[in-house]
Amino acid sequence: MECGTPTVIDAVLGGWHDGEVRLAEDLQRSLTAGMLVLGDRNLPSARLWRALTSGGADLCFRAKTNRRLPVLEPLPDGSWLTTITAGDDKKADRKPVTVRVIRYRLDDPGRPGQDQYVLLTSVLDPALAPAADLAALYPERWECETVLDEIKTHQRGAKSVVLASKTPDGVRQEIYAHLLVHHALRALMAEAAAGQPEPVDCDRLSFTTALRAARRTVTILPGSFSP
Repeated sequence: MECGTPTVIDAVLGGWHDGEVRLAEDLQRSLTAGMLVLGDRNLPSARLWRALTSGGADLCFRAKTNRRLPVLEPLPDGSWLTTITAGDDKKADRKPVTVRVIRYRLDDPGRPGQDQYVLLTSVLDPALAPAADLAALYPERWECETVLDEIKTHQRGAKSVVLASKTPDGVRQEIYAHLLVHHALRALMAEAAAGQPEPVDCDRLSFTTALRAARRTVTILPGSFSP
């Protein structure tokens, strides 16, 4: 998402036995038309694809490079159309889903052996989203790793226990509290970046500096900082 337009999506919480693919289906309730959702390579399946696009949102998920994706219709920008199916669907409901495939290479010394990438997208018209644009956009998804570090390491505190609560309701409350505080801090950072004489990308601002400033404000002026 763009720094200046933060979007709130309901947290998807499950039990210890729930995997990320199953939990991803619950994102359906938060996705609407006009959204483009980026996803990791373990996620793309016909079943999940149908669930997440049912509300009008578009998807751009990475796929494994060895996945068989035959060319059914080549497109002018070098991408092509193919279909994917879900092996875990009931046989009568194993309907193929048409997706667009984008294959490209990156010259990235920091990721040796991972120079080839494959993306699947629900945007079938290359005029609406050229292959080069989606390839340039996809690295934004990796910023979620930075978000996890900000919450788990810096905001929570390196020496703190993961979660102090001992009940399911308490755990949910703590998780939502962490997410709300993080969202509030990032919103403040977006405002600060946009308010500069020459606006800057808020990704260039320091999260730890913003966190320390918020903590000082809470300590000195109780009640002045609230999500």
